[in-house]
Amino acid sequence: MLTAIYPGSFDPITNGHLDVIGRASRLADRLVVGVLSNSNKNAMYEIEERVEMTREAVRGYSNIEVTHFDGLLVEFAEREGARIIVRGIRAISDYEFELQMALMNRRLRPELETVFLMAAEQYSFVSSRIIKEVARLGGNIGGMVPPHVEARLRARFSKEPTP
Repeated sequence: MLTAIYPGSFDPITNGHLDVIGRASRLADRLVVGVLSNSNKNAMYEIEERVEMTREAVRGYSNIEVTHFDGLLVEFAEREGARIIVRGIRAISDYEFELQMALMNRRLRPELETVFLMAAEQYSFVSSRIIKEVARLGGNIGGMVPPHVEARLRARFSKEPTP
């Protein structure tokens, strides 16, 4: 049984993430979506909320599990029995960072392979950071995040005072 992991902060999950998740789910028998709990990042949503939103977004897949982790990605992969790390790439700028991470992960765990999946064209500009900013400013984020995520973002920003 081939297990792959797709790690990320998913703050929040976007349709770009879901595109990569859907394609990665066809490459492995089991795909574990690992929501990173990273104290160095200032996440908008708590880890439990990000896991919940991600689970809701992938509930139609029978071979996908969602969990959270902290620490080294290679240790998470080992705990899950994964042989593949899946990473999405939107642009050349993503590639430079992802290449460094893949090479470090290979150095730490040579038996792990990193697979890069290119973002679908319609999501090549979508990032959680941009989605949050557009939502905060009252812009239309429809079609870029799942409906339940859009509703959460709208509710979150309707409670905040306008800048």
